[in-house]
Order: sequence, then C-alpha cells, then structure tokens
Amino acid sequence: MEISVELVKDLRQRTGAGVIDCKTALQEAKGDMETAIDYLRRKGLATAAKKAGRIATEGLVSSYIHAGGKMGVLVEINCETDFVAKAEDFKTFVKNIAMHIAAANPQYIRREEIPEEVLEREGAIYRTQALDAGKSQKIIDKIIEGKMERFYSEVCLIEQTYIKDSDLTIKELLDAMIAKVGENISIRRFARFQLGEGLSSRSSPPCASSMK
Repeated sequence: MEISVELVKDLRQRTGAGVIDCKTALQEAKGDMETAIDYLRRKGLATAAKKAGRIATEGLVSSYIHAGGKMGVLVEINCETDFVAKAEDFKTFVKNIAMHIAAANPQYIRREEIPEEVLEREGAIYRTQALDAGKSQKIIDKIIEGKMERFYSEVCLIEQTYIKDSDLTIKELLDAMIAKVGENISIRRFARFQLGEGLSSRSSPPCASSMK
C-alpha cells in the first residue's frame, strides 16, 4: 500500500528510526501506527542484542539540575566511538536519561544490581501481606512474583516507564538508540542529589564529600 510522507515522518519522530525502516514498518503494518511502532521495537531489540557484547568505552558524563538548584543528577552513558559521543542525537539521549532519573528517582540501573538482602526483605513483606490477606499457599508464590516484577519496574532505571512517553520503557528507548546509531550503548552509572536528603536537624555538615 502507498505510505504517505507525513505518516513516515510521524513514525520517525516517535521512534527515532530511519526513513527506510519507518516506511517498511508502516507497509508491514498496513499503515497502522501502533503496529508499526511494535515492529520497529522488535527490530530494535534484535539489533541491540547483537551489539550488547561489544565494548563501549567512549561516551559522555552529563548533568541535569532541576527545581531551582534543589535537585541534580550526574549520569555516565557509554558508546563505542567518539563520533557517536559527539553526535547531537546521543547528547540529547544522555540529557533525557538524566532528566528521567531526576523525575523517576531509580535506585539501581538493572535488577541484577539489587543486593540479595533487599530482595529477601521485599519478598518477606509481600509474603506476610498475602498471608494476612488470607491467600492460599498455592497462589502466594505467584502473588510475590507479580509484586516483585512491579518492584523492579519502580526501582530499576532500565525497567521504568519513560517519563516523556508512557508507551516506552527506558530499555526500549535505549534499544531504539542502539539501533539508530549502530553501536552498543550502556548506561554505566548515575548519582542523584536532593538538597537536604538524609539530613536531620541534629546532623553535622560533612567536611568534604566525594563520588567514585
């Protein structure tokens, strides 16, 4: 079927995919935008998987300051080449991730980083809640599994819903960027600072602070 230029442009703006890929996706989807987006996501995931093992040593450290200087974020995102690191698309991506971290306050990048004691504590809380609610032992494990998945989606950056597009997770946004630039991209680390966080009226100000 004939795909209009406007439709291709709209899909490209929503996904960041190339013109040819967008046109192909729309043709495969018979002009349906949501189906075309799903098609590109699947393609992006496949492309990202092939590049995931490649070493990414270039990239950027970017900052984002919000709320009149009361909150700030530092994030390091790596790519494979200096060429991509200097590209505006990559710079925008890094800045958007920093903004997302400021708004969504993730605690970890991915679930594999969560300490075992934290997982055990969460699981114990959910088990107690299920028992107190009178749930049968037979379904308690499924209830815990479902609540743990929700926990991961709340505290792990890579699994959070992107604040600028509720149809995307950060993982899907990352995979789309990998597909677009043709390089492996890795969110390596971040730090989020909230003015006064962790302080009480009796706290003494530290002499110095450092971040590794």
